[in-house]
Amino acid sequence: MLGAGHVALQGHLPGWIERGNVDIVAAADGRSDRLEAFAQAMPNTRRYESSEELLAKETLDFVDVCTPPASHAGLVRASLERSLHVLCEKPLVLSPEELRGLPSLAAEKERTLFTVHNWKHAPVIARIGELLKSGAIGEVRHCRWETLRDRPAVTVGDTGNWRVGPPSSGGGILVDHGWHALYVLQSWMPTTPRTVAARLSTRKHRDFAGEDTAELMLFHPSASAEILLTWAADERANRIELAGTRGRLRLDGGRLTLYDVDGEGMLEEWTFASLTEGSHHPDWFGGVVGEFLGEIESPRDRGHNLAEAALCANVVALARESNRRGGEPLSAERAKGPGARR
Repeated sequence: MLGAGHVALQGHLPGWIERGNVDIVAAADGRSDRLEAFAQAMPNTRRYESSEELLAKETLDFVDVCTPPASHAGLVRASLERSLHVLCEKPLVLSPEELRGLPSLAAEKERTLFTVHNWKHAPVIARIGELLKSGAIGEVRHCRWETLRDRPAVTVGDTGNWRVGPPSSGGGILVDHGWHALYVLQSWMPTTPRTVAARLSTRKHRDFAGEDTAELMLFHPSASAEILLTWAADERANRIELAGTRGRLRLDGGRLTLYDVDGEGMLEEWTFASLTEGSHHPDWFGGVVGEFLGEIESPRDRGHNLAEAALCANVVALARESNRRGGEPLSAERAKGPGARR
């Protein structure tokens, strides 16, 4: 495990411990207190003060990258060059330029490169996917996605929150929460987006180096999506509405409701744990592990997750450029990753 902070200890490690066919043998982190905490949880593991030292000395099958985003691309490349399978926390990379060459390197080494897209394994998100696949609302025409927070998730240490200050974060809420929204929406919408428009702003947290609010519009040939992400809200909430040709789905907290096409007659309702409960979600990580190990065991299944990550990286880049141009809609044709739907 490369990185031994909150994400590694509270988000990933519980999922690995549950697996009978995986051994976590070593961890690396530049902070001695994090290595000590890791040693308490995994006393038989070897510990290193740098990822580079661990990679040089250990014989491994895979690495789990749990470091801040700015270090991801370098560690992914170094691990693939050693012919290791790679599981990496989101965002996989901070730009399309950082992604360049990594898919081909993974293919050359015949290794899996996989990003932690854990929100897909939240029970309520999985249920929405099932309902869409079953045709419960017909063909999706529009989605409204809201992620409302009053602050970013906490991080380990007394040197500040890496989520809110480049260079470690790579950006603000667009990278931190936007990546989740983009890969989930990619699985729900009928195609990849053709056009992206965005506005990034700071509404509350003036001391953050990156934006605390992001508003995006994604346009598809037959559908559209609105995304609102903010750390400047007065509440912690997630709200999603999907409108289709036959009905509507609304998620508010843990309440998921199916309506008729006009959105007035309620047809069915379910209750789930809210997406706002916790920030590391160890219960969702098991599904990620299963997909990652599945790609390792079945090379012909590799690539779907990597295509999701490629699209996320490109749409984030387009959103930033659109914001620089005052919210101008930009063509997303170059946002099509390998294997993307057209």
